[in-house]
Amino acid sequence: MSQGSIFKRCGCRDPRTRKPLGNLCPKLRRANRSWNPDHGHWAYQLELPPTADGRRRQLRPTGFDTRTAAAGELDRARQLLDLAGRNRGHRTEIGDLLQATLRAGGALPDVDTVRNRLRTDTPLVGVPTLADWLATWLQRLKVDENTRRGYESHVRVHLIPHIGDVVLDKLRPHHIEDLIDKIEKRNADIQAAKASTDPDTRASVRGIRPTGPATIARIRATLRKAFNDALAREVISGIPNPTTLVKTPHPRAKPIVWEPERVDRWKTTGDVPGPVMVWTDDLLAQFLDYAAEHAPDLHPLLHLMAYRGPRRGEACGLLDAEVRLAKGEVSIVNQIATHGYETHQKRPKSDAGNRDVILDPDTVAVLTTYKARRNAWRLAAGTDWPDTGLFFVRPDGKPWHPNAVTQRFRRLVKRAGLPPIRLHDLRHGAATIALDAGVDVKVVSDQLGHSTTTLTRDTYQSVVKRLHREAADAVAGKIASKRRRTA
Repeated sequence: MSQGSIFKRCGCRDPRTRKPLGNLCPKLRRANRSWNPDHGHWAYQLELPPTADGRRRQLRPTGFDTRTAAAGELDRARQLLDLAGRNRGHRTEIGDLLQATLRAGGALPDVDTVRNRLRTDTPLVGVPTLADWLATWLQRLKVDENTRRGYESHVRVHLIPHIGDVVLDKLRPHHIEDLIDKIEKRNADIQAAKASTDPDTRASVRGIRPTGPATIARIRATLRKAFNDALAREVISGIPNPTTLVKTPHPRAKPIVWEPERVDRWKTTGDVPGPVMVWTDDLLAQFLDYAAEHAPDLHPLLHLMAYRGPRRGEACGLLDAEVRLAKGEVSIVNQIATHGYETHQKRPKSDAGNRDVILDPDTVAVLTTYKARRNAWRLAAGTDWPDTGLFFVRPDGKPWHPNAVTQRFRRLVKRAGLPPIRLHDLRHGAATIALDAGVDVKVVSDQLGHSTTTLTRDTYQSVVKRLHREAADAVAGKIASKRRRTA
């Protein structure tokens, strides 16, 4: 059997005939005949076993960024062919599999998977199962690391265990509905175990969280994208995406305001009315006063989040060069994202996330005072001060870790004796107070970096009472004007 070869090729064309030069382009090699690292891309060639009717065929995939990548895939293809041994039928079938996989733009299958299929006489070529396609899809997916981790978690924990054995083109809405039913049953089992009087039963689910509506919606979104990509690569064809016909639980919990009556009940019973709570402006003012006194290093960052509503990562990643206090504005063009506990900086995910945020005079004053304090920290540190390029930093000049900000915030809320909210709920509170103050929803949407005002309306309109009160008064006034006066 041929061991194959690795070479370079490019997209250049003959200037006279306009035909592709392929691997004959003179720019591919330097004067000493070594490969030119600045031109072309790597490819490999491997002779495959003949087709069932005796026709010769080759693998010639291209587009590899490095020689190592091309060599790695060539080695995988050889290992797969070696599985057949002297079995001519298996050799032909593996050749069919390699050819069909690369034509569809997929990754070569795992050696152990093919070995098991040969052992059980399972056909190698044909429409893959959902599990097989998801494994291939994840290998070729080009997304940022956080998005990839989310996809991998959905695939590993939910999609493959529950519906992975369904053949891809046989996937129907009822399979997805069954998946959601199984997730919700698991949630009920977890909640029942947590409420059990048996300590061993409670211990069995310690640290295990139910899968919330937002995560269920994201699981469906992962499956939708994977299925759409299968259609785009013509792995399957002629059928609609079944995920579009399935409704998931509403993913967004509506914010609930900590009205005085709810606070009184919380103080008595400890009950929190919902997963997303926002403070009234009075409670927010109490918190910011407490934070200014007990956490002066973190207070300016929390103040900006409370007043203007940037996300946690956007506040931590605010660049010093994008803060223009003389003009009263900042630009959100960077964020600090977390992978587990590791951090990295990147641009906001959407175009709407890249935005200018106008500052009020109080916020300008707070940030101006902070900047002077930061300069004092820097002078005290001398040459040990790190140049991070960030506006908000710790007293030692190092960046704020987003998780550390969350932990500090929780402790401050508890010590201040205030009803609990999440750090992200400062953002919800900024939007709620702005809308309640009569700020136009489009302005609030732009401030938050939402892609549409629909998201802003759906999320916050339920807690804004001003318009509803005006409507109630208008209706009452119209009816009262028609009624007879009675004693």
